Amino acid sequence: MKRRDFVAGLGVGAATAALGGCGPDAQRPAGPGRDDRVFNWKMVTTWPTNFPAVGTGAEALARLIERISGGRIRVRAYGAGELVPAFEVFDTVASGTAEMGHGASYYWKGKSEAAQFFSAIPFGFNAQEMNAWLYHGGGLALWREVYAPFGLLPHPAGNTGVQMGGWFNRELRSVADLQGLKMRIPGLGGEVLRRAGGTPVNLPGGEIFTALKTGGIDATEWVGPYNDLAFGLHQAARYYYYPGWHEPGTTTEVIFNKEAFDDLPEDLRELVLTACRAANDDMLAEFTARNNEALAVLVQEHGVELRRFPADVLDRLRELSREVIEELAAADPLVARVWQSQQAFLRQVRAWHDVSEAAYYLARGPGAGASV
Repeated sequence: MKRRDFVAGLGVGAATAALGGCGPDAQRPAGPGRDDRVFNWKMVTTWPTNFPAVGTGAEALARLIERISGGRIRVRAYGAGELVPAFEVFDTVASGTAEMGHGASYYWKGKSEAAQFFSAIPFGFNAQEMNAWLYHGGGLALWREVYAPFGLLPHPAGNTGVQMGGWFNRELRSVADLQGLKMRIPGLGGEVLRRAGGTPVNLPGGEIFTALKTGGIDATEWVGPYNDLAFGLHQAARYYYYPGWHEPGTTTEVIFNKEAFDDLPEDLRELVLTACRAANDDMLAEFTARNNEALAVLVQEHGVELRRFPADVLDRLRELSREVIEELAAADPLVARVWQSQQAFLRQVRAWHDVSEAAYYLARGPGAGASV
């Protein structure tokens, strides 16, 4: 079994342990023509420093690359605002000022409308389905095509799973309550909210709490209980809605400056992509392990009111989501190709999940595990 195939099946922590003999001080076999240059890279991120899962996942990836490369690649991670603001990550990596970036592709819709389809689609892929499409359904090739004009190479590097619907400072009883709602929500979900009568606002994570607390926005989505508890969003809003219709399986990304990536020796290029795949697996596992524990704290200790979106609200948002996506596809040939690929893949994977995942959840029945 090739080393890269073995590591691809491991999480960040497991990959590091399995390759424990490949630390920075480990001895590497020399050979004719071996390229032993040391590469010092910068990675800029859209996340606050040390922020659970998304931020720490980016930082862990930087450490993993250095460790399993035997110190041949040293990556220094910068949180949002440390080197550049969160929403300048794309341009910073494209220009070569940093060799790597970590964020989410829906932040770059201003660069390409198609970019946002590789993070999350309202009422679309969950994490398992998104990974299947990217790795085995042609999605990654399309993603690389979208980013190629900017001199960038993208790769999945994490997934949040199904997110929460968000924090609201007033109850949602019907579709009418969306009128005039000023909400922090990026990507396609933001345009859907606009069609429903709300006002979408795009803010980096570090600015959300203050905007919600001071009334600059009426509501916000962020990620889910694990991250939202860390941000203290329960101190700024009372109602916590689910499910996260707008982000059912959000992929986080690594973007590489293509020239810098191509300058790596072939073995290091494969190693870096393998590390990204390990990080992708590990982040989803961490969210799955931590979210319900954090949700219990929010509800039981902080008195948060957990609410499901009313059925008519979800029905209207689903209808508008389809409308938004179809209009984008009609106006942009690249969006059309990506959307057609996703639709075709979703049809076949849903048919399978109807007799596998969905059927099993029904068979397992309610109350099989702990709840809040």
